Amino acid sequence: MPIVTILPAELGFRPRMFADRRAAGRALAQALIHHAGTNALVLGLPRGGVPVADEVARVLGGALDVWVVRKLGAPFQPELGMGAIAEGPAVVLDRSIVRELGVRRADLFEVARREMSEVRRRVERFRSGRTTPELRGRVVILVDDGIATGGTMRAAIRAVKKRRPARLILAVPVASPDVVAALGREVDEVVCLYQPEPMFAIGLWYEDFRQVPDEEVARILEHAALRSAGQAPA
Repeated sequence: MPIVTILPAELGFRPRMFADRRAAGRALAQALIHHAGTNALVLGLPRGGVPVADEVARVLGGALDVWVVRKLGAPFQPELGMGAIAEGPAVVLDRSIVRELGVRRADLFEVARREMSEVRRRVERFRSGRTTPELRGRVVILVDDGIATGGTMRAAIRAVKKRRPARLILAVPVASPDVVAALGREVDEVVCLYQPEPMFAIGLWYEDFRQVPDEEVARILEHAALRSAGQAPA
């Protein structure tokens, strides 16, 4: 049975808002402290989930990496997600949106092909030649800066589960209650600091929600790799 953790304001967390992603990551790490010492692998969803995951990995003493996921934008309405595709690969579709928009199979395949190409590009960019981490038999913590609809996270979950981790934990600072409940059925544990209703946009829960560029993601991951190898300060 998944565990849902909600940390109330009286425990010292700012009600309804985080200063930035790193502050959210430090708060999230405290809710995950029972996984310290388990050699957990913390996977951030790029780009915004990586600074959050970096703080979690630091506190827990775990390794940091990414799991690259891309939204499948509808043809002619790319901001409208009709699904997601993750490295692995794994594809999740919102079939109701696909049917409503009348998206042809050929168009769907073309969007998936294009986004999978971008997934591969980002994997190469972010890992800089490092191999995909071994997930089998490990405690894996999937982290993002928040979850709105859950499409990209669901694709990541399904891709990671194919690699047979010993335990799969979903950890986010903020998500809607419905999404937490739905995704909780697909993982072993959920840790979510706030479950506002209504959710609105993720960025409303942060004072600083500026975009995270590719260069920053690559820098964080490179530093984390050096840290794991004992070549960089903690």
